[in-house]
Amino acid sequence: MKEEESTREPNQQERRKKNRRKAFWTKQFYLWHWVSSAICLAAMLLFAVTGITLNHAADIKVEPKVTEKTLQVPSELRSALSLKGEDDFKAPLPEDLAKWLTKELGTPLKKKEAEWSEYEIYLSLPRPGGDAWLLIDRETHEVTYELTDRGTLSFLNDLHKGRHTGAAWSWFLDIFSAACIIFCLTGLGLLFVHAKRRPTTWPVVIAGILIPLILILFFIH
Repeated sequence: MKEEESTREPNQQERRKKNRRKAFWTKQFYLWHWVSSAICLAAMLLFAVTGITLNHAADIKVEPKVTEKTLQVPSELRSALSLKGEDDFKAPLPEDLAKWLTKELGTPLKKKEAEWSEYEIYLSLPRPGGDAWLLIDRETHEVTYELTDRGTLSFLNDLHKGRHTGAAWSWFLDIFSAACIIFCLTGLGLLFVHAKRRPTTWPVVIAGILIPLILILFFIH
């Protein structure tokens, strides 16, 4: 009798430890799952919607809006156009000139690299959802600026692709991607915890893995 009790007691202790471990990991999975889902929510919705629009980009007709402006560089800033040599090279615009153009055109030009040649200065200014360019004639001091706007949908699609979005958005994409990985892995952990009570869990998970794999192997040409 004593032997049975002594055997039962270690088994009960082992079960308690196992239950405590399970409770700990379940709590951690829930915690990290809801935190990562909160971080991912807005961006995941954006990427899901733009995934559809990108997949049907050819079917969505967009009429680009082109705006052109012509300016004359003020006399007090014209000396800045001759500060550089005559050979072809790349360098930002002088600070005062860049500041004036930014104010007049409503587009930031500080530290934007320009292509300098003997007779003109050219800046390519790509942006999400559109394109722009700026040309300064070094002899006539005339500025030509053209902006092409392809609309909100193109803007959101470019956010999805990270096209011409800058360093801040690039960092956000990395953080968002890490949060998505945590979201998926903790979701998998929760599936593992509750799999015994839900027998369809692993067949559905396996299907989720096999379906895209089959499509890649047999249906993508």
